[in-house]
Amino acid sequence: MSETFCFTCTCCGKRHQGSPSFAFLAPAPWLEQPAEIQARGRLDSDLCHYQDGDGEHYFARAVLDIPIHGVTDPFIWGIWVSLSRQSYRHYLAHYDEPDINSTYFGWLCNYLPWYPDTYALAASVYPLDRVHRPSLTLHEADHELVHDFKQGISMAKAQQIAELCLHRSAD
Repeated sequence: MSETFCFTCTCCGKRHQGSPSFAFLAPAPWLEQPAEIQARGRLDSDLCHYQDGDGEHYFARAVLDIPIHGVTDPFIWGIWVSLSRQSYRHYLAHYDEPDINSTYFGWLCNYLPWYPDTYALAASVYPLDRVHRPSLTLHEADHELVHDFKQGISMAKAQQIAELCLHRSAD
């Protein structure tokens, strides 16, 4: 197994070293809210909640690792997952000292480039230590992202996804 992933970008010609890692700054539902709802809610680097006409919504930032064949480090997605009110409160109560024996159910709340609609894929959220964000395990589904999560991706596919993320136009 190779130690590190590196590639020369076919778009810009730049040499990139290390496994790709891309993160979302907010869950998609937060971004869809009007400014007045966002102003009454909360968004920081790890947590998000707000209330709208549909009720209260709670989110935590987590990490989804996609193995890359032949490479030690995975392709990392920094994503947001929705949590129930009870799970969110438990997560908050143990935020400084994570309860590593807990598992929370959630829904993936970002649209990942490359993959068809990734919004609302079912997941389990596993708190880690106080240094690392929780890890995510996707539930069984007939979806390319779930397949890649379970089977891994080739270095060529990792490069294609990374290039798409690096060079897509801002939405």
